[in-house]
Formats: sequence, C-alpha cells, structure tokens
Amino acid sequence: MDMRAPVKVYMTKKLIGVKPTTSVQEASKIMMEFDVGSLVVVDDDGNVVGFFTKSDVIRRVIVPGLPYDTPVSEIMTKDLITVNSSTPLGEVLKVMAQYRIKHILVEEEGKIVGIFTLSDLLEASRRKLETAISTE
Repeated sequence: MDMRAPVKVYMTKKLIGVKPTTSVQEASKIMMEFDVGSLVVVDDDGNVVGFFTKSDVIRRVIVPGLPYDTPVSEIMTKDLITVNSSTPLGEVLKVMAQYRIKHILVEEEGKIVGIFTLSDLLEASRRKLETAISTE
C-alpha cells in the first residue's frame, strides 16, 4: 500500500445519506441494512450538513438516554473534518489519528465526493496480501 497515493484511490465513492429529520432509530436501521458505520446527513438541496456514526449512537443517544426518535440533526457531527481527494493516504491517516476518528469525508472543489474509513484501509491491505499470495 502506497502511503503517498491520493486517498481517492482507497476511498468509497458511494455515500449513504439521510435527512436531518430522520430519527436515530431509522438511521441506525439504514446503517445495519447497508453494513456501514456512518451516514452523511444531507439537506433538501443535496448539501452535506452533518455526519452520523455508530459512535454517535452510543455516546450521544444510548449513554445519555435520549429517545430513539430523536432526529439525527440533534446529535450529528456538524463541524465536518474533511480532506481533499488528492491528499496522500499517509497524511489522511495522520489527520484521522489527530482527531481520533475512524471515518473522514473526502472532498473535491468544496463538494463531498466520498468517504475513507479504517475499514477501507483494512480492505486494501487484504487485497494486497491476497495478490502477494497468489503470485507465489
């Protein structure tokens, strides 16, 4: 895996989104259905206005005892941490470590175009290992 390669090589381009009014319970069902750990929160104009993760459910809903019909807009992360799609993977990992996050949104020209997660890193490592084994 090339730590100098741009993050766009490793990112997931298909984002799954919900509206700010979506309940935490419904958003959690969507995460389970698609087997993802995060969702983008999108306004009516299609702009990403927040980020919602499994960790948010635990830290901001379950532990404080909020009802599951709470809208994601009340607990989502609003101050988005993003990287440019051309940012080298090594730099992206440093940013993620600095903020202690497992998911980071990727942008181009001010628009969110993908997401990079630690799972993407593990998947890339797995593919590289499989390739190495198959060539032996």
